[in-house]
Amino acid sequence: MKDLLSWFTLKHTPGVGNYNFKRLVDRFGSPEKIFTASSAELTKIEGISGRIAAAVRARKLPAFVKKDLDIAAEKNIKIVTMTDNNYPSLLLQLPDPPPVIYVYGFLDNNMNSIAVVGSRSATDYGISTAMQLSKELASRQLWVVSGMAKGIDTAAHKGALAAGGKTIAVLGSGLARIYPAENEKLFHEISENGAVISEFPMMMRPDARNFPLRNRIICGMSLGTVVVEAAKRSGALITARLAAEQGKEVFAVPGSIKSAKSVGTHSLLKQGAKLVENVDDVIEELPHFLIENESRKNVGNNGVKSFKCALEPDEEIVFTALESYPMHIDSLVRKIGLEAGKLSGLLLQLELKGIVDQSPGKFFSVRGE
Repeated sequence: MKDLLSWFTLKHTPGVGNYNFKRLVDRFGSPEKIFTASSAELTKIEGISGRIAAAVRARKLPAFVKKDLDIAAEKNIKIVTMTDNNYPSLLLQLPDPPPVIYVYGFLDNNMNSIAVVGSRSATDYGISTAMQLSKELASRQLWVVSGMAKGIDTAAHKGALAAGGKTIAVLGSGLARIYPAENEKLFHEISENGAVISEFPMMMRPDARNFPLRNRIICGMSLGTVVVEAAKRSGALITARLAAEQGKEVFAVPGSIKSAKSVGTHSLLKQGAKLVENVDDVIEELPHFLIENESRKNVGNNGVKSFKCALEPDEEIVFTALESYPMHIDSLVRKIGLEAGKLSGLLLQLELKGIVDQSPGKFFSVRGE
C-alpha cells in the first residue's frame, strides 16, 4: 500500500502529468527515489520546471486516494504500475502511458493484441462482421481490445469470448462505474477471460473528455486497429488517427456506399488504411506475430501466410526488442544491453534476411510487409 501511495502522490502532483511522470521514472526508477531527489536533479529532466520540482518535493497525497484504493480492494480490482512485470509492454512505448491502471481480471505482458472498434449505433452487418472477425482473431491467439461501448465494441468482445479467446475492455470511466450499465454481465465475463481496465479513479463517471484518453490506450496496447463501422465524425476515427500517430497498423472494413455508418471507414481506406475482407488481411501485416507463432505456418486453405525465417538466438533477441515503428540504435542498446558494434552486426543480418528496415539516422523497425 505504501508503495502505491507514492505512485498516486506523484500522479496527482500539479504539473507532472503522464509525460513528465514517464520521464521522471525513466530517470530515477520509482516515485520513492524521485521524492528523495534534489530540486537541481529534478530540473535537469526535460519538462520539469522549478515550480514542478517544488510541487514534487512537497509530496501531497489527495484525500480521495486512500478511499479509492479501499474501493478497488473491495471489488477485487488490482492496481498495476508502469514498472510492474504485467504492465502491457506496447502501452509502455507511448510517450504518455498511464502511470497506473486499474485492472479487473488479468493481463499478460507478452500478449499480442488487435483493437477492434466502431460505431455505437452499428448496423446488423457491422455487428455480425465485428463478431466474426474478432472470433477469428481470437482463434489465432490474438487478444481483442475494445472499449465495451454499445455496438461494434460489444460485438468485438463477444466474438472473442465465443472463440474461447482473450479480450480486454478499456473504459472511459472508473471500474466502479460500469458503462454502459447494460454491459455489466459482459464486464464480468471479460474479467474471467482477460481484463477490464481503466486509468481513471474507481468512482469516475463516464465523461466525454475521458474517451479520447481511453482511445489512446486501446490503440496503444495493440499491434493494430481495425475499424469496422464509423460515421463521418466518430470516436473510432479518433482511435484510428491515434493508432497512425503511434506508428501502428490501421485497418478498415468496407461497407455499403449508401450507408452513413461506412463513410468513416471508406475515408480511412482513401487515406491508406489496409482493406479488411477477412482475418488474413490483418494477420499478414503482423510479421512479428507470425514469427512468434510458428504453429500458424501451415493451417490449410483458410490459414495465415507462412513467414519462414530461421533466426539465431541473438538475432531473435534483437528482433523481439524491435517495434513496428522506428527505434534508434541507442535505444536498442539500452533496451537489450548488447554492445553497439555487435548490435549493428545483428541488425545488418536481419536487414539481409528482409525482416528489418533501417531508416535514416540509425533508426530500425520491423518490416511491415
